[in-house]
Amino acid sequence: MAGNISVKIGGAAGDGVASSGETLARTFVRSGLYVSAYNSYQSVIRGGHIYFDIRASEEKIYSAGRRFDILIALDSNTIDIHGGNASRLIYDEKKVVCPENCPSSRLPIPLSEIARKISKNPILQNTVALGACVKLVGIDFAQLEGVLKDTFKEKGEGVIAENVSAGREGYDFAEKTFSPIPHSLTFSGKKRVFLTGNAALALGAVGAGCRFYAAYPMTPASSILHTLAAHSEKCGILTKQTEDELAAINMTIGASFAGVRAMCGTSGGGFALMTEAFGLAGMIETPIVVVVSQRGGPSTGLPTKTAQGDLNMMLGAGQDDFPRAIIAPLDVEDSFYATYEAFRLAEKYQIPVIVALDFYLSEHFETLDELRFLAPEKRDFTLLDSKRYAFTENGVSPRSIPGQEGLMFIASSDEHDEEGINISDVRASLPESQRIRERIMEKRMRKLSFIASEMSPPSLSGDVDADLTLLCWGSTFGVCREAQTILADEGIKVNILAFRYLFPLVPGTGEILSRRRRILGIEQNYTGQFTQLLTSHTGIQIKECLYKYSGEPLYAGEVVTRVREMMR
Repeated sequence: MAGNISVKIGGAAGDGVASSGETLARTFVRSGLYVSAYNSYQSVIRGGHIYFDIRASEEKIYSAGRRFDILIALDSNTIDIHGGNASRLIYDEKKVVCPENCPSSRLPIPLSEIARKISKNPILQNTVALGACVKLVGIDFAQLEGVLKDTFKEKGEGVIAENVSAGREGYDFAEKTFSPIPHSLTFSGKKRVFLTGNAALALGAVGAGCRFYAAYPMTPASSILHTLAAHSEKCGILTKQTEDELAAINMTIGASFAGVRAMCGTSGGGFALMTEAFGLAGMIETPIVVVVSQRGGPSTGLPTKTAQGDLNMMLGAGQDDFPRAIIAPLDVEDSFYATYEAFRLAEKYQIPVIVALDFYLSEHFETLDELRFLAPEKRDFTLLDSKRYAFTENGVSPRSIPGQEGLMFIASSDEHDEEGINISDVRASLPESQRIRERIMEKRMRKLSFIASEMSPPSLSGDVDADLTLLCWGSTFGVCREAQTILADEGIKVNILAFRYLFPLVPGTGEILSRRRRILGIEQNYTGQFTQLLTSHTGIQIKECLYKYSGEPLYAGEVVTRVREMMR
């Protein structure tokens, strides 16, 4: 397309697809373009098909795409899977078999032969291909050279020199052999931020004053641990890789109880193990933030594929009723600001707060203009006596840091009175204890209405009077935005109702839904978990849906196709 450039690099796990893709994406960013990039990888070290998608434009890009201008095929399997969606194909004809009916314009390059002239390292063929791609797009080689130097600076001058030479060889080969790709892009060289959702969330935690992070590595949340551990000393955050998820959340509760802002992170399978301790945080009213980055399930499921199928588990985690909040960032930038909000709500209302990401949002890159670090909320430790769980109008009781003279109280996982003294076991059947149980439960649950009153209503994007509303949450928002633009060009007006706060629901949600003429519920799970939640709370049936659960990202074209069907 004239307004953007899209590239896909495909091969087998171990072929260096991810590092090559990120190098090319960063080259586009340094050229001054907005970039959206997605790394689709396997859970094995070698073997299995993987790919890296890049879309670049002078305008903000909101989602991945299915069609692309250039396909860099490092093996024959890549052509079989993706060749039909590519306009041009870069490949090594001595290594990769291109079928006779391949619809792509073929751009054969002796990648391996060129690489062997420089080094015995076969991975250099990837850099040769990157050089050719950069030339085809019309970006100055200096941009790629700068990225290569930064990427390999820790591996020494020899490795840098080899990669720069390989890139230059590919660049020169393309200049002599192929015509450039026609497009209207200009390369301003404007500097911008380029982050994944996980990296943005980690930065948000630092800005919000988080001082403790614990996790057991689990895709796709692992890179939060990697990021915070790499910068822990500079940022003043203690990071712990624990022996399992139970230890992670219990240590997080302990750190918060001792007086620091604390967070843990995992995926659905790990959160399943955390649920009992999640309830402990609810019972002793200790604020924690839990990041749950969703992937395909159940059980181990699809460890490296995206999904939005854990909402029901987040809503029901822990025994019985207790207040919690669930925030689903809408994009990479929002992952940064949503983390501030999660810590604010957790501390103010002394509750566990979940930040609900998904594989796509956690792992894909976006270009951002800026991130504004905000001042963390002030801390309030005003407990004056032993009534740690004192009955209050909004359910929030005074809190203190343990160890303060004269402020002893009990924090028990059993039900308790205002001072934390157990009313379970021998006292449980006494009428007085039953009334205390009712009052303490009501105290905790009162928080929900106050939390909901602070949450912003879902954003409505587009014509208020549009005939169709796309209802979405989390990372599908970007897909809907792009679909909205495509449909507008066809004369089809749709608006978007994007939910960031999943629980508790904002007051007036039913009225907001009732004003929509026709609604299409869009989610990446089988049953429409969020639309079911909306129906159960508002009574409004959302009958038309687009639910995707293959593990692959949702694409704007799929939304467009579904809307066209409805409009007929």
